[in-house]
Amino acid sequence: MRVETYIPGLSKNTVDIVKHAEALGYDALVSGELNNEPFLPVLMGLEHSQMIVRTGLAIAFPRSPMTVANMGWDLQSFGDGRFQLGLGTQVKGHNERRFSVPWSPPAPRMREYILAVKAIWNTWKTGEKLDFQGEHYTHTLMTPMFTPPPMECDLPPIYVSGLGPGMARVAGEVADGLLLHPMCSPQYIHEVIIPAVAEGAKKSGRSPDECELLWGGFIATGETEEDLQAAKRAIAARISFYASTRTYRPALEFHGWEDINEALHKLSIEGKWEEMFALVTDEMVDTLGFTGTGKEVAHALKDNLGPICSAVMWNEVEHLGVDHSKDEHVAGLIEIVKG
Repeated sequence: MRVETYIPGLSKNTVDIVKHAEALGYDALVSGELNNEPFLPVLMGLEHSQMIVRTGLAIAFPRSPMTVANMGWDLQSFGDGRFQLGLGTQVKGHNERRFSVPWSPPAPRMREYILAVKAIWNTWKTGEKLDFQGEHYTHTLMTPMFTPPPMECDLPPIYVSGLGPGMARVAGEVADGLLLHPMCSPQYIHEVIIPAVAEGAKKSGRSPDECELLWGGFIATGETEEDLQAAKRAIAARISFYASTRTYRPALEFHGWEDINEALHKLSIEGKWEEMFALVTDEMVDTLGFTGTGKEVAHALKDNLGPICSAVMWNEVEHLGVDHSKDEHVAGLIEIVKG
């Protein structure tokens, strides 16, 4: 099982962060999209390490499949096959009001998006005529002038982020992997996600094993009880943000926490953030994530997720690239998870 860590948005420290992560034993870097552009740190990661580097995630719908195909092809070629494309949908409000793009049911649109990117890549790889015509995307023009130089390595794998069974079915059918949303508890993964992935895989006539599961959920560690409680409260703050979004209600309903979703949503509208944190109990933190000492969590990740996931995300060093005081400790924990 690979152990991965986030690479923050592009900064003057990016190269140091990349080199530090590789020295600690991480297998992959993941560049997300929050207040930054996700593809630029990927380029730096590929240039200054031998690790796998992935967008995790890049928001799909504001970007044309052709644009993403170009970036993915270039990064994969530059990195000699170490790039992975991770895509996500974001929620309706952000698509319409932040990115100014139309909204439609996300699972079928993401399915079409992935197939469009693959069709473009196939044309560039094989020379076959580009003829992708879908409900949302149409790509039928490709001339030699706009065809990238040949790429010797394999095409990049495509991962899709998802929380519900709909996106899990899409991943099982057409993607190379599913980036599990942080709100997916281990029990939810076993009872909801894995069967949905298998259902999608059956639809396209392939094995569910062809769709990797990558976990990037909540971890709270502390070598003292005081430190552990502080870490759990930090996780509670993150959970309260996700759990206030109605889109994520199914994962809460699974555990019988649907009332908390309504309460958190109301408080978020009122901007009462501190009150939101207080509604997230230690039981919720322990159920949705992994908590304990560093070694306890490392063994729990290995034992619980090793049989079902290809990779786990663990950002154990808060100031990666700057703070080296925990290097030996963190390197040891990474080795435990890898087994």
